[in-house]
Amino acid sequence: MKNAVELLLNWYLQNRRMLPWRRDTDPYHVWISEIMLQQTRIEAVIDYYERFMKKVPSIQALSEISEDELLKLWQGLGYYSRARNLKKAAVQIMEKHEGIFPDNYADILSLPGIGEYTAGAIGSISFGLKEVAIDGNVMRVFTRVTGRDLDISDLKVKKEIGEEIKKILPKNSGDFNQGIMELGEVICIPNGMPKCDICPLKDVCVAHRNNLELSIPRKILKKEKQEEEYTLFLMVCKDKIALRKRTSGLLKNMWEFPNESGFLTYDEILEKIPSIQELSLSMTHTHIFTHKKWFMNSYYMEVEKELEGYVWVTLDEILEQYALPSAFTPFLKVFYKK
Repeated sequence: MKNAVELLLNWYLQNRRMLPWRRDTDPYHVWISEIMLQQTRIEAVIDYYERFMKKVPSIQALSEISEDELLKLWQGLGYYSRARNLKKAAVQIMEKHEGIFPDNYADILSLPGIGEYTAGAIGSISFGLKEVAIDGNVMRVFTRVTGRDLDISDLKVKKEIGEEIKKILPKNSGDFNQGIMELGEVICIPNGMPKCDICPLKDVCVAHRNNLELSIPRKILKKEKQEEEYTLFLMVCKDKIALRKRTSGLLKNMWEFPNESGFLTYDEILEKIPSIQELSLSMTHTHIFTHKKWFMNSYYMEVEKELEGYVWVTLDEILEQYALPSAFTPFLKVFYKK
């Protein structure tokens, strides 16, 4: 890996993608982008980042934004706890650091929602700290270049790789960390054959030399996703639609269409919801989370009066003010047709 450092830096400085959060090294900009990029493709994040920065341009603005407005901005990115932790961290920065993003690793790591990877990324990019930022891309590049057949899902292995990379970190650690991640994203890719013919590290890569690119790192079989079934109640009273907040579990405190576990029949719906004037089986949708898969049936129903226990809002209000997780947004099309 020592031989790879200069090659990697030269390649990155000449070939890095011009992304909006790379216009400067402001820690606020780096922080927001890193949190958005967790579990999300770069292409999908760009518009969200630009829109977020227009609405929430500073740490102070983030500390003061309402949760509903924040979640509306985040709608579609998923993993909504990331957004909540952003606000918690902003409040902590305002209270403990006088509104200035901390410039040492320990204080960065102490912020809600920031783990070792994100702290290393912010610390190195924004403050030049000699800290590593280890993610799947970095571990894949490292194991291929060194030719080591390691289980990168093992936390002990991740720590060992981090310690070895830290020994060779150059002074411009931020460029190195971004460079090795970029290489893993666009050339030393996880699925399919890596683009070794254009890789700046091909001459020092042990896996390439021995035709082991597809067997390193070791592939670990993923656990099957837990499957759950739900019935959604798409309730309408005149021009108002029923929403409620989830009180527990996955997507807690997010807005949703009322629902119950399992696939309910017409008769079971009629027993649960009073004063139904019209009832019809509506669309189905399957939503895939990281560890779960939701199979959702829905019933469209018109009721005589607004039932207690729900928030009744118009379709326009949902689109403008209420953050519906992407598991539920496909069902909005039902109301467009009515």
